[in-house]
Amino acid sequence: MTGQDGEVDGVEDVLALVGRRPAATYGPGRGTGPDDGTGSGASRRYGADSGSLPDTGAGTGTGTGTGAGLGSRHEAGTAPESGPGAEAAHGAGNTGASGTGRATAARQGAPGAGAPGAGTVGSGAVGTGGGRSRRSWDEARTLAARAVRSDPVARARRVPLDQALGHALAEPLTALTDLPPFDTSAMDGWAVSGPGPWTVQPVQPVQPAAPVAEADEPRARPGSAGAAVPDDRGILAGHARSDPLPDGAAVRIATGARLPPEATAVIRAEHARTDRTGHLHAEREVTHGQDIRPRGQECRSGDPLLPAGSLVTPAVLGLAAAAGYDELPTVRRPRVEVLVLGDELLSRGLPHDGLIRDALGPMLAPWLRSLGAEVIATRRIGDTADDLRRAVARSAAELVITTGGTAAGPVDHVHPVLSQLRAELLVDGVAVRPGHPMLLARLDRGRHFVGLPGNPLAAVSGLLTLAEPLLRTLSGRPAREPYRAQLRDAVNGHPHDTRLVPVVHRDEGLVPLRFSGPAMLRGIAVADGLAVVRPGGARRGEELDVLDLPWMASAEGGCFT
Repeated sequence: MTGQDGEVDGVEDVLALVGRRPAATYGPGRGTGPDDGTGSGASRRYGADSGSLPDTGAGTGTGTGTGAGLGSRHEAGTAPESGPGAEAAHGAGNTGASGTGRATAARQGAPGAGAPGAGTVGSGAVGTGGGRSRRSWDEARTLAARAVRSDPVARARRVPLDQALGHALAEPLTALTDLPPFDTSAMDGWAVSGPGPWTVQPVQPVQPAAPVAEADEPRARPGSAGAAVPDDRGILAGHARSDPLPDGAAVRIATGARLPPEATAVIRAEHARTDRTGHLHAEREVTHGQDIRPRGQECRSGDPLLPAGSLVTPAVLGLAAAAGYDELPTVRRPRVEVLVLGDELLSRGLPHDGLIRDALGPMLAPWLRSLGAEVIATRRIGDTADDLRRAVARSAAELVITTGGTAAGPVDHVHPVLSQLRAELLVDGVAVRPGHPMLLARLDRGRHFVGLPGNPLAAVSGLLTLAEPLLRTLSGRPAREPYRAQLRDAVNGHPHDTRLVPVVHRDEGLVPLRFSGPAMLRGIAVADGLAVVRPGGARRGEELDVLDLPWMASAEGGCFT
């Protein structure tokens, strides 16, 4: 049906508006039961019912069999005024190592109210047509996160610092050295020992602790024929340890320079003066330890700095370098391939003759990279089942993502292709707007498949609902929980489904954006996040969960400070 966001649910709802719904159809299926028995499903088609049913119409569902053909599917809710009905899907399989079973789907209309039923959802190959059981939005996100196993150690690899940006840490980051590694001066000024006034001492020239540019090395004064003479620049950063500073003495020192032994404080250059007799006088009170960065002030060697799963940001790279790292143990990014479906799409120029620009191809790859994926390819696929089946079957990606083709239109080939590939359907539709015809399936060779709707904002909804949780698990990143914020303006809700609404933050609260239809990108392009609006809507002043967009919150995973 047409929801608050103006989205039409698909072919079934259009037909429901005129009083007819298509028959339910399921394709062949295989599943694994507790006894490792298998079941194969044979499809059966029944005629269309005479009543109109909503997506959540009352119904019954039953399922039996440990050798799982198609498990039972059920939905409960209220039927429209034109007459509620009942729908059921039955699956049965024999137990045993090679048992087989049959699965059938049936739908009937009834003039009276159907009693809500309970059933067991089985796992089997996908079917096509109507009557699919949708997951709640929360349930779908949980299933996506648990669809794969998190094994950061197995996926770990060491990479140089300049290649680690955007990866997740495979291990906790621990300090390899004290920070700072020795007592240093926090300011340009004077290192002093004991109470003042202090006798100013020259600094004997020393070689730097490590090679530096020639211009930074101490120079002999002109006319000295290279003889070692005091350096009036004082103690510089990067130079080796100097002699102990006697009580009552002072020496010039630069920010970051190693403090001489026995120094008790640093006086900033602007807070001190020297007289004609070579003595230094403080113009403010001097306290013991002032403007000194003591060794280990930030951390000691072996201290934990960041937990495993933390995102490597520019600041993390700086911390790792300071803590002594040349390489970082990171989780290998999951490989993703994007298949863009639709013969009506243009890659260049203006729309014409029924053709429109492809918005998802340019958008999805960088979005996925921001979620921690390595996008190995973005390819255009023709609107034929054979093209799609070959592309999915041959993909070397761990996650294959398609755009469009997840509904029941004449060129929506995703369900039949997944059935041919004997994929295990994990999520087949989600009670969320926009984007409810999204799906998640398990392919062979440990691969997974996410089918996104073809409308751009609906595809974003699918990314955040199914792809992001799965990619987080694969990349070893901890889940980032939504935060809560108060609404400035009321938001209309869908009667049964969760809505994801683009919002911006203002001083007075969250402001919903106007352009939030499934085919629109103007709202999400300027949004700070997506508000999670539960069925029925939300009032002004109500607090809602907000999903951050990946580029709005780059630091995650927590810290030990």
